[in-house]
Amino acid sequence: MFNIFKKKEKHLAAPFAGEVVELSQVPDEAFAQKMLGDGFAIIPEENVVKAPCAGEIVQIFSTGHAVGIQTKKGLEVLIHIGIDTVKLDGEGFTKLVKNGDQVKVGTPLIEVDLDFIKENAPSITTPVIITNMEKVKKMEIVKKGKVESGAEVLKIELD
Repeated sequence: MFNIFKKKEKHLAAPFAGEVVELSQVPDEAFAQKMLGDGFAIIPEENVVKAPCAGEIVQIFSTGHAVGIQTKKGLEVLIHIGIDTVKLDGEGFTKLVKNGDQVKVGTPLIEVDLDFIKENAPSITTPVIITNMEKVKKMEIVKKGKVESGAEVLKIELD
């Protein structure tokens, strides 16, 4: 039977294997204070960033340090690899997708030289945030600590 009360729920998956932490633990004020949006962060333990959701690549930064995905429901998700990594000017990042590409959960997006990033940036902690929070009714981190790539981390109820 058709249920008109069905919740509009989405999940964001871990883009890497690693340790999921709250945004407040990100060593960057803009992310920690949720100035750019809300979500979670992950301390990566592998070197390929994978799509945390299905959608379209709407922005792959020329430096390769960040990527934006828009879901079919209009949710905008930003993955920002490390802190102050834009200053690396693309070194340590290999883009595997381009603007306009359609991706599904687990699609490889960017290859990262984690050792290089650890040595040359303040942190490898990677925020995964929803930048258009007006579309979100509520959200909840459903898994913290060690996770595998693709594990459901954030449950989102859309408005």
